[in-house]
Order: sequence, then structure tokens, then C-alpha cells
Amino acid sequence: MLPTLIVIVIVAGILVIVLSLTGKERTGWVQFYAKGKDSGFSFREIELLRQLAVKSKLEEPSSLFWSQTQLDQGIRSLVKSMQFSGEINDQANQSFLSKLYDFRKKIEMEKPRIKNGISNSRQIGDGQALRILVPGTGVFKSQVIKNTNNYLTISRPTNSKITQSFSWQGVKVSVYFWRTDDAGYVFDSEVHDEGFSKGLASLKLAHSEALFRTQKRKSIRMKLHKPAFLYPLASDEEAGKIEANPGLKCFLEDLSDTGCAITIGGMAWPNMRLKVQFALGNTPITMSGTVRSAEFKEDLNRSTLHVEADPLPIEIRNKILGEVFGTLPEEEEELPFRVLEEEAEEMAADAFAVLADNEDSDSMGTPA
Repeated sequence: MLPTLIVIVIVAGILVIVLSLTGKERTGWVQFYAKGKDSGFSFREIELLRQLAVKSKLEEPSSLFWSQTQLDQGIRSLVKSMQFSGEINDQANQSFLSKLYDFRKKIEMEKPRIKNGISNSRQIGDGQALRILVPGTGVFKSQVIKNTNNYLTISRPTNSKITQSFSWQGVKVSVYFWRTDDAGYVFDSEVHDEGFSKGLASLKLAHSEALFRTQKRKSIRMKLHKPAFLYPLASDEEAGKIEANPGLKCFLEDLSDTGCAITIGGMAWPNMRLKVQFALGNTPITMSGTVRSAEFKEDLNRSTLHVEADPLPIEIRNKILGEVFGTLPEEEEELPFRVLEEEAEEMAADAFAVLADNEDSDSMGTPA
């Protein structure tokens, strides 16, 4: 009974506000509330956005619900107001921010560049990284050298764990790849020929008209090149703990609310559990997770690790999304866990030895 009464009071208050307006202005705010409700916001949240629209003097307040520029401006203003009032850590405010960021992400994800996928293998771009599965043998790394109407020419697949040579002619394979800002794909094919292309040992694969879209991107990644620290994760109890001592030096290469990519010296493997620590503004951030894929560049003796993050506390998630969408107010020079870039560049080839020594332990997983 009490919640129903509260809702009635809120609705009545909103009607008073709306009815107190006149003419065109009244009609505009009625449409604003209708649009907000259609977008999934509560009356309280719509009223707060209305106040934001008034404060920002927006000519078209409803643009907050569909314009990423206006929404970013509104979120930035809201965060700044919360910080000034000291209410930034209030749980209700953080929950509202989280909902705003989810809506902001939806706008970004629905952009045509992300929605447009591909339907056949002739649309795969040159240089695309591939994973080639040979049933009963293993998974190999490769990349597209040249794509024509007749064949998909790829570099001769390699697997460091499979050293014996065999003929690829006529072998049936499954091809997996991840298309940037799109999704993962897989298709079946057959090797028609072996040879050389552009001076590289290569294979010619038959094209496929049936690409299966395996996974759609669920987050927006921010590209960066930021010094960070890496720690082996021995137990889940350590996952959210801020470390006072430096860990293994690494670089954060991209960041989202669901994970990150880091570069570190030496070789690494999938399935390892680790923690990445870095700073956003003056806030230390800890992201724990599992390495889902690892790419080793032998010429540089470095690995790029793609980490799937464990569920993040709402405050940390909002901080990361604020950084990704550029809605955080400017802060002073970063202070905690600061690493000089010239120092971070001195990553030794054996810097990953600590993790490598633990590759067989339960906490770090096993090589894929």
C-alpha cells in the first residue's frame, strides 16, 4: 500500500510541474516525460534529466534520450554536481549513473558501424587474424594475405606445440576470427592449394557463403597506452584489494567495463587469473579477471593478453565508463601508482617469469 501511495504522490507532483507550464512549453515537457518513460527511465530519473536539460539550456531537451553528445554533456554536468555536493559515492546516485551509462552504451552500440556485419568470407579484410581448427590435430594461428573472388589466401598456419610437417592439400578446416567493432565469426572451408603469396608460405581456402556470427561485442573499448601493474591472482580474496607495492610492469592497451588488453614482456597463456592495477585521474583502479586469449610477438618477446574482467563494483564500473565516454570532469595530475613511461618501457624479457613459474598451479590455470 505504501509504495503505491508514494508512486501516486510522485506522479501527482510531476503532473503539477507539467500543468504549471503553459502552451508549447507544457506540450514539450509532456513529450519529454513520454520519451523518457519509453526509454525505460523512472519518473524520478526523468525529472532529474529534466533539471539537467534546464540547467544546460538545451533547445531540445528530449535529445538527452538519443543524442550521445547531449547525453555526454548531461552526464558530465551531473558527475560534476555530485562531486561538488559530496554525494558522488551515494549508492542511489551511483545506481542512476550506472543506468545512464547503460543507456549511453546502447546508443553507441546501435551505431551503423557496429551493427553492420558481414555475410560471406569474401568480405574479410586483408590482415585479419585467424584461428584455424583442424579436427583431431589442433588450433593454428594465421592471417589473411589476400582476398579475391576465387580464394581466401592465408599465411601458412602455425602452432608452436605442433612441430611435425604435414600436407595441407585437401584438409577440411574451421576458421574462426574476431572482426573489430563487430563480432566473432566461424565458417567451414577446405584447403585447395599450398604455395607462396607475397613472398610468404600460404594456403588457398575455398570461400564460404555461410558465416556464423558467434558473439556480438557487449562493450565499448577505449584505446590507450597507459602504464599499469600486473599481479598474479592467488585467491579470490585478493581480487578487489588495492596493492601498495609495484607489481610486474605492463601497458594497458584498451579498456572497457568488461575487460582490458595489456602488453607485457615474455610469453603468457590463456586461462590465467591475474589482477591489473592502474589509475584513472586520482583514483586507483583494480581489475581482476581471466586471460581469454594471448598473442605472443616473438620478434619483440612480448605478449598481448585479453582479459575478461570479473564483475566490477558499481563505482569502479561507472568510473571506467566515464573514462571511456569522456564524461568525467578534468582532474589534476594523476598521483597514485604513477609509473614513468621511460621506466615502464624497460620491461625485461624475463619480467613474466613469476607468472610462467605458476602456470601449472590451480590459481593461474594451464596453457591452452
